[in-house]
Parts: sequence; structure tokens; C-alpha cells
Amino acid sequence: MAEAVEAAGVPGRRRRAPGMSADERRSMIVTAALPLVTEYGAGVTTAKVARAAGIGEATIFRVFADKEALLAACVAEALRPDALLASLAAVSLHRPLAERLVEALDAMREHLSRIGAVIGALHATGHLRGREAPRAGGSGPDLNPGQGPSAPGDREEALAAPLAAVAALFEPERDRLRVAPEALARVFLTLSRDTAAEAGDDGRKPGALSTRELVDLFLHGALGDER
Repeated sequence: MAEAVEAAGVPGRRRRAPGMSADERRSMIVTAALPLVTEYGAGVTTAKVARAAGIGEATIFRVFADKEALLAACVAEALRPDALLASLAAVSLHRPLAERLVEALDAMREHLSRIGAVIGALHATGHLRGREAPRAGGSGPDLNPGQGPSAPGDREEALAAPLAAVAALFEPERDRLRVAPEALARVFLTLSRDTAAEAGDDGRKPGALSTRELVDLFLHGALGDER
């Protein structure tokens, strides 16, 4: 079936979509598939994806060997830290440290939420049972469907960029810090990962600490000011 879209103003007729490179077509299909994978998990059909992308179903199989390969590409796309890194880079270093870290923690939780939506849907439909789920920013086992967790070296490589981005947020206070920014960044990433499950659909489950409260705890510890 040729890749096509509805011709404007002529119901029932189709015209060929503008030419795309293989990488552009792959990206377009994955972008269309991701919300459907979040909604249907492994139960999503390639016919649904084709309709969402405005292409013929056969076009999907020119890019992906089968639906399993498409699902694997969706997982890989959800794990990509590009949006997270852009958000971290946009945090102004002129703001107070606490405000920088609140913004960073919010961005990391949003990143985790995107990952969790895709991974959770696939787990719920039996696609990923028995395999380790990934952790944000590469801080835990990566998910490579059909191939098992990635090697420790791969995880460290994936973690390098988020670590550097978070460490940069501490850099203006380097002279005041008790430990190096790089060490603090690693702890802060672990905090974001391990507390992400406490965030509900509205950003906070009952009784859970807000991002601002977590940052205050991170910076000042559990004890209040001594009188």
C-alpha cells in the first residue's frame, strides 16, 4: 500500500505524502505510535499506528521488521534524555540554588513520568514481564526488549550527560559545597529516581513530599535549626 494522505477537498482520494528520508519516516512513525502504546500497550495494532501517522500500514513494515521492532523503538524513544537535558540546560544559574534544584527535580520527574507511561502500559499488557524496567537518566538497568538489561558500561555512558547537566547546577556554589558538584549530582539523580513513584497524577500523592520539600531536605537535612 503506497504511503498516502487524504487529498484536500476530494473525499475518498489520496495523494502521496511528501518525500521523507528513512530516518524521518521512522521518527514520524514512532512519534505517532508513542501515545497509542501508552494507551493500549502491546495491544496497539499497526493499523492504528498507520491511521495516526496518516500512512499506509505497509509503510510501517518498510521501516520496522515487525511490531516488536516498533515497540522496541518506542521504548528507546521514551528513554531518550534529550528533552530532560534541554530542560536542565535551560535552568538559569542566576537563580538561587534551591530554585534551580526544584526546577531540575520537576523536569526529572516529568521525564520519569513519560518513561513510566510507556513501560507501565507494556508491562500491563504482558509485553515486558520478567524483564528489568529502566530508570531515568540511565541510572539503572536499561531496557532492551528481547536482549535483556544493558551492560554496566552502557548505563554509565547513558548517565554521563544527565550527571554533567545536574552537576552544572551546583557549580556556582562550588566553594561553599561540602562535596564536589559531581558527587552531589549523582545523589540528586538517585533522589529523583527513587522518589518519582511518590508523584501522583496531580504531581503528588497524599503524604508525599513536594519537590520543594525534597530539595529543602536534600540541602538542609532532616534536623531543624537548633535553638
